[in-house]
Amino acid sequence: MFVKSLRLKNFRNYESLSLELDPGINIFYGNNAQGKTNILEAVYLAGTTKSHRGTKDRDLIRMGEEESHLRMLIDRRGNEYRIDIHLKKSRPKGVAINGIPVKRAADLYGIASLVFFSPEDLGIIKSGPSGRRRFLDQVLSGIDRVYLADLVKYGKILIQRNSLIHEAAFDPRRLPELDIWDMKLVETGRRIIERRAEFIDHFGKMAAEKHLLLTGGQEQLRIRYEPNANSHDLMERTRKNRDADLRTRETHAGPHRDDLCILAGEMDLRTYGSQGQQRTAALSMKMAQIDVIEETRGEKPVLLLDDVLSELDTLRQNALLGGIKDTQTLITCTGLDEFVEGSFHADRIFHVEGGKA
Repeated sequence: MFVKSLRLKNFRNYESLSLELDPGINIFYGNNAQGKTNILEAVYLAGTTKSHRGTKDRDLIRMGEEESHLRMLIDRRGNEYRIDIHLKKSRPKGVAINGIPVKRAADLYGIASLVFFSPEDLGIIKSGPSGRRRFLDQVLSGIDRVYLADLVKYGKILIQRNSLIHEAAFDPRRLPELDIWDMKLVETGRRIIERRAEFIDHFGKMAAEKHLLLTGGQEQLRIRYEPNANSHDLMERTRKNRDADLRTRETHAGPHRDDLCILAGEMDLRTYGSQGQQRTAALSMKMAQIDVIEETRGEKPVLLLDDVLSELDTLRQNALLGGIKDTQTLITCTGLDEFVEGSFHADRIFHVEGGKA
């Protein structure tokens, strides 16, 4: 698949933008704070309905405006899909596929496959459990529609349970209602835990192969799933934690508190890895994400590289770029330096300045 074109109106710092993209390598260069990352963010938003930065919809609308519109055309095996995203400050976003409104982000499943690389991604190892869970959920949601549905369902159940915990702390008569929400939480949570465990076993092997390549065979990467509770004891943990839940007004047991342990040999990279080791492990995981999408969906994803080449040494640059052949790639950088001009073929180049490209 590849993105054919992108149209923006009142998005971020763009009053209006119209781009025709090449199926190969597209480079966006210019000084900082000119809008390069905003273009990649728009592509990711159109393909997933969410900002890769976790930004609220209202903050994506150009300053001084009330609405924003994005339109992206995608070619998938010769079939064209038009995705429209309509952002409003006062109402939920509107999403349409080929002019037909859809209500859920899951309805976009199977249309766009995107992998985003940013400097923040290279810090995923040391970012804390929430960052590693977010990465895991992004990868799995992109290849497994059932997992995505369970994840959304679990999030809603968790919100409802936490709300009830807060109310029950002041009104004990509401306590029996917790039994119902505990059952719902455990039923969905168990499926999430089991799918994560199964996936990490396979994904970890793929990431280990990438890591051997990046380290010249010097380091053996291992990714270990650390569930907050196992699927078979989730109900027991939930019941035992009820008093603590009521004291703190939050749910302590469940997959929303899972983590990933990233090891180089026997060393926990989260705590003891150098910055270089952590970045190499993160890059291995992102490169494995590309492979698992191609393996599962039978096509390469569109790659969005936001100023990450400057963060990598020559070995890691070459390893990353060597893996994007026959893949549409959108790259941002501050300048067309000797590396880009002399060592890397670009099919289309855009100069970005002051919200224009």
